[in-house]
Amino acid sequence: MNLTPEQMAAGRRNFLRALAGTPPLAALGAAAALKGPIRGGPVRVGFLGVGSQGRTLLTNTDPAFAQVVALCDINPASLKRADDILQKNSQPPAKHYADYKEMLQKEDIEAVIMAPPLWMHAELAAGCLDAGKHVLCEKMMAWDVAGCERMREAARKNNKVLEIGYQRNYNPLYHSSYDGIIKPGTLGDIFHVRIAWHRNGTWRRQGTPPSPDYNPSQWGYPTFDHLLNWRLWWKYSQGLMAELASHQVNAVNWFLGAHPEAVTGHGGLYRYAEGGREVYDHVYSTFEYPGGRTLVFSSIESNAFDDYYEMYMGTKGTLLIIRETDALLFQEGAAGAQPTAVEVAARTPSGPAVESGETMMANRNVGPATSVTGDPGPRTSVRPLSTRTEIQRFCSAIRVGTPVACGPDKAFESARACIIANEAMKQKTRLTIA
Repeated sequence: MNLTPEQMAAGRRNFLRALAGTPPLAALGAAAALKGPIRGGPVRVGFLGVGSQGRTLLTNTDPAFAQVVALCDINPASLKRADDILQKNSQPPAKHYADYKEMLQKEDIEAVIMAPPLWMHAELAAGCLDAGKHVLCEKMMAWDVAGCERMREAARKNNKVLEIGYQRNYNPLYHSSYDGIIKPGTLGDIFHVRIAWHRNGTWRRQGTPPSPDYNPSQWGYPTFDHLLNWRLWWKYSQGLMAELASHQVNAVNWFLGAHPEAVTGHGGLYRYAEGGREVYDHVYSTFEYPGGRTLVFSSIESNAFDDYYEMYMGTKGTLLIIRETDALLFQEGAAGAQPTAVEVAARTPSGPAVESGETMMANRNVGPATSVTGDPGPRTSVRPLSTRTEIQRFCSAIRVGTPVACGPDKAFESARACIIANEAMKQKTRLTIA
């Protein structure tokens, strides 16, 4: 969403003014993170999958809460990069494994933090839970609904903590927005929500095998390209709906206090069909919620002008959350209120600084979009605090029983909605979400 500097400034002032004097305002910033050391000492953890997202989790692991004793990945190059992170953070080296069952058998670990390709989530998470380990698994919960159910049942049966990596649940800005804006009814009745995640560039990653004789076929990947770019094939991935939309749908479910009942959609592979890619590069979905509420999602890989945001449109006002770091509030029809129509202005060297986020560039969402080539990789600078807090809370849940913020039930609902949305697109029909 691109707004003028005046609209951005007015929206921030409205948001902060609406929160004035409430506890959520104090939560903005580092105060949201827990303080260590944790009672009972750090949880002994093994990392399963240390590709780009796994290394993001590893980078933001607080040693006061988690002691990393083992790393497991089928790519030796990823293990080497993970070692570099441990060394940079002055943490002891960890043992290496290619087989997670061997890691569970040989290492005295209590929990597993995992970020493997989506198609392996259910098998690996259920295996770790059945082995008596607590699990923090990256989003989306699983590749299919049956896999989500398997993970949820394994956690229940073994009485272990299972958390799914939706960092918005640990983001103080989202908690402030929910507690200070949504719960008090500041927006009035919300009938429509718009979410978008737009980029301009291929999702394909470039890389070389860790050795000339490296053969990933034993792990289910016919070529190294399939391993490196697993997100591009339906066998391993649920595409943009899983990797992007599920974050936002999970947050919308939280804010609306409901989950969608039906979905329609349209999508296709329009721009990046080279290399055998199967998953769509443009997707559009409309979710139907109880009470006549509608959620519209779009994700495109041909234009980055809109970037990514969530917009809640109520009868009394509009809440706009941009890139997880900036929140704007606009009143609906109030005397002297800032108009909510979108205008485009050129980027200026000076302008209102971001007030509700420390890592967002000033005026990031004002001005022309820039072209992105290649895979942009994880935007680790956007949510380090949320990721760090998520891992802290996971360890705290293990040690002292504090509740996790998302959990398998909430993660199940957002995953199911996104999985069925893909099916609606493929079948070109409206599907019910049970």
